[in-house]
Amino acid sequence: MNTPVDIPAGPPAGSAGPPHIVWDWNGTLLHDVDAVLVATNASFAEFGFAPLTLAEYRDLYVVPVPKFYERIMGRLPTEEEWLVMDDTFHRHYWAAAENAGLADGAALLLADWQRQGLSQSLLSLAPHDRLVPLVRTHGIEGHFVRVDGRTGPSHTSKAGHLVRHLQALAPTGVTASRTVLIGDAVDDATAAAHVGARAVLYTGGSHSRASLESAGVPVVDTLADAVRAARELAEYVAE
Repeated sequence: MNTPVDIPAGPPAGSAGPPHIVWDWNGTLLHDVDAVLVATNASFAEFGFAPLTLAEYRDLYVVPVPKFYERIMGRLPTEEEWLVMDDTFHRHYWAAAENAGLADGAALLLADWQRQGLSQSLLSLAPHDRLVPLVRTHGIEGHFVRVDGRTGPSHTSKAGHLVRHLQALAPTGVTASRTVLIGDAVDDATAAAHVGARAVLYTGGSHSRASLESAGVPVVDTLADAVRAARELAEYVAE
């Protein structure tokens, strides 16, 4: 695992500095797991597969997504099947996501973190042109120093996306060593480790608790606990 050399590493352990939270969107701040399940089952229905329960989905879900499809289908989808399933998923997901709300307590936690003079940003693999209007709809855009959605292909790496996100934040004083990524997927922990940041994983999204615990980072059941854990991790670095 290589840490990119062009991201400021920040102060060494033993020095102080304000913590920064990078929030994931889907399954973390946005409680959209029901919309995801509806869209996933619609994708598999195109090829005659039975619908998954939420527990089954969380047990089986993995990234990259084609590997998840392989677990259901017993093989990787063909290019043609992938295009059909990807299109079906996004069509059903975005229709349902409009009615998805924020996770419990999310808005208050964001406002409180900002009120303390601490910085936070939003990073998502959702398309940027769809992400920003949705964030604005929920009235929370002003809490973030930066909002980045995906502008490349759907298989874009979360790690690479985080690299670019932190590079863009570097002029504001945000450093990898003082950053904690709060997300709902093992991929979030992997991305954080890749850049030398910390991670806290939340059980309200796509993965089962057992899957999240395999990442070897704190796993919590509420976003309030996630923020507390993030603060503790940042304080640990400063000790």
